[in-house]
Amino acid sequence: MKPRPPIQSQSDAKDLEPPKKPALPELVVFILFAFMITLFGLIMLYSTSFVMQGSSYFRKQLMWMCIGLVGGAAAVALGYKRLCEWSPLMMAVLALLLVWALFCKPINGARRWIQVAGLTLQPSELGKVVITLFMANFLSSRTRLLESAPFKKIMFPSGLFVGPVILLVLLGEDLGTTVLLASLYLLILFVAGMRLRYILPFAVLLPPLAFFFIREFDAMRWKRLTVFLDAERWRMTSGYQLWNSLLALGSGGWTGVGFTESRLKLMYLPENHTDFILSIVGEELGFATLLTVIVAYLILVYVGLRISAKARTRQGMLTAFGMSIFIGMQALINIGVISAAFPTKGMPAPMISYGGSNLLACLLASACVAAVAIDSAIPDYPDKLLAWVRKRLPFGHTSRSGGTEQSS
Repeated sequence: MKPRPPIQSQSDAKDLEPPKKPALPELVVFILFAFMITLFGLIMLYSTSFVMQGSSYFRKQLMWMCIGLVGGAAAVALGYKRLCEWSPLMMAVLALLLVWALFCKPINGARRWIQVAGLTLQPSELGKVVITLFMANFLSSRTRLLESAPFKKIMFPSGLFVGPVILLVLLGEDLGTTVLLASLYLLILFVAGMRLRYILPFAVLLPPLAFFFIREFDAMRWKRLTVFLDAERWRMTSGYQLWNSLLALGSGGWTGVGFTESRLKLMYLPENHTDFILSIVGEELGFATLLTVIVAYLILVYVGLRISAKARTRQGMLTAFGMSIFIGMQALINIGVISAAFPTKGMPAPMISYGGSNLLACLLASACVAAVAIDSAIPDYPDKLLAWVRKRLPFGHTSRSGGTEQSS
């Protein structure tokens, strides 16, 4: 009788089976579409905000884009593995920022933002990136526990870290991001191998409970959640914004009324530069362009998932999946809201809507996906890059003549 081969550890320290081909073609396509969507967002922001705000919003968004590109370059240089290792510290900092936001001056009745030195930061946006990194790090070394003790060793301890962060986002009156973060958490668990019988109770029970509490204890928010069912009826009150969004989409037709020629952005459609910017895209550039934006989002997410499937490590697979899927979910919710397919809830269009925190989070997420793709072609490239830099620095290596390196 032949002896059974030993079970291979599936911790993140061990690479998964190498892919047949590295994800370099996917990397090029991913970066290209991320750049095109971001550039398109800057152009549309100029159109939607110039009449009322001049170039101030455009300049601020451009500044945040530069910050995001620098942060993304740093993330790529560090590599997703090191970022995942730092994720517990990031979670602690994120929790502190969310608590800080609760004591800041509310904006539109919500306490989501921190204002420092003229800049406004929304920590909940960064939570999408941090939770993805944390879950990728947490799950990558616990593969066997998903089979032996999935609730006790996986869902319960990870929930102790992620749950309070999601609760703090909810306390900041950010229901849309709360739903997105909870969905992201459950999806990453599922992709990691968690059985559905542990996930479905949360996915099935939490939405009805949330709706019950909102209906019974928050009449204003309940009105906002249900107005999408009959926007015309409430067009002069709680459905004013959604009704004007539908008018903008309908008046644009296939080709639009012309770039910068929107009429609904002139004090008719609130938040036209943030959550409802795609409504102005439909009005000015038409349904054909709006459909092109939707296809661009689909391609970006699809290519990101392809990179996830080609990841060299389990940690990389979960990182690329989480980053890609949150961009896709956010785009889906935003498009559903502006078209009255979903309840009205603040959710910016990724890389297009005005908002530095949202743009920064999306660019950092894109950088993490890019890091996974590069690692699939050049394993552990950050260490090799660091070694290459050290060799070329005057103080990066010890002198053999100085006797610091002696032969044995």
